[in-house]
Amino acid sequence: MPKDTADYRSLFLNDTPLLDVRAPIEFSKGAFPSAQNWPLLNDIERQRIGTCYQQHGQQAAIKMGHELVRNEVKAARLETWQRFTKKYPEGYLYCFRGGLRSQIAQQWLADSGIEYFRITGGYKAMRRYLIATLEEAIVQCSLTVVAGMTGTGKTEVILALDDALDLEDCAHHRGSSFGRHAIAQPSQIDFENRLAIAALKVRAKGHIDLTVEDEGRLIGRCFVPPSLQKAIKAAPLVWLEDSFEGRVTRILNDYVVNMLVEYRQLYPHNLEQAFIAFAEYLRDSLSRIRKRLGGERFAELMGLLDMALIEQQRSQAIDAHRLWIAGLLKDYYDPMYNYQRGNASRQILFRGEQQAVIEFLSLRSRATQLSR
Repeated sequence: MPKDTADYRSLFLNDTPLLDVRAPIEFSKGAFPSAQNWPLLNDIERQRIGTCYQQHGQQAAIKMGHELVRNEVKAARLETWQRFTKKYPEGYLYCFRGGLRSQIAQQWLADSGIEYFRITGGYKAMRRYLIATLEEAIVQCSLTVVAGMTGTGKTEVILALDDALDLEDCAHHRGSSFGRHAIAQPSQIDFENRLAIAALKVRAKGHIDLTVEDEGRLIGRCFVPPSLQKAIKAAPLVWLEDSFEGRVTRILNDYVVNMLVEYRQLYPHNLEQAFIAFAEYLRDSLSRIRKRLGGERFAELMGLLDMALIEQQRSQAIDAHRLWIAGLLKDYYDPMYNYQRGNASRQILFRGEQQAVIEFLSLRSRATQLSR
């Protein structure tokens, strides 16, 4: 039989392809970035077998499983596993605890002439490993936080650094009322798994410090783990600066140019539907902060947004969007950030524009590594 593994660290560091044979409902609640779900049992079959197990015991449940998954059904599921193993010969398979389901899948593959590795402990053990990995990183690493007004390009700084954790990438959200993407965010568990894997990879490069963007308790609907929230609030800041016009331009690119591209990718054969979905995203995002803006100012900004969308649809020109974006910064983001900053006394290590901040943080990271 194949050589099974419990080397979770190597699996995650190498983005090893993973064949998840759990039921779809289990996969949707929590999974790993490199995993694909090709279940042994579908949700209904799993539920029926679970009921049988509770009422009649394990042997009766196993017998029912073999009755439900046989002949054409078994052949179809085995074929999907065979395709996966041929495409990813370096991969591994797993179920929830590394027990019966993954053993059956492994045996069926072996009977068909394919030896394939199995992960002992399954999803549950890998999940525990990632939780411990993230907590260990938070405790053992010193944090530096990149802060600044909305639109200064904090994420661009994070992307330029070798020791950074990109929380917004893990959450698939830009962390503001306009921060969502065309494709939905991951589940809370998936977010935590991605974050832990990112921390593991940074530390594997030899970094003992971590740089993160200044985030609140929520990034969209993803909840930042409490220990990380606490560490972010206590960490020193590097303050990123940019001109007001530069911030407007960056937000224009993020919220207008790039988001339209995302919706066109989502609706590649219907550009009209893509624009409708894009316009709905902008209007809905603005509506989310209606109460904070106040009715009169909200109506003004929505009017500017509507005119900008009409002009963009007519001529492809996007400069009209600058008016409502500038108003959004002045009337919403800047006052909110100034209020939050005024209620916090934190050490600021450095202030500067983007390139200066990147150079400061990069030099600091290298100096820390050399001092080990």
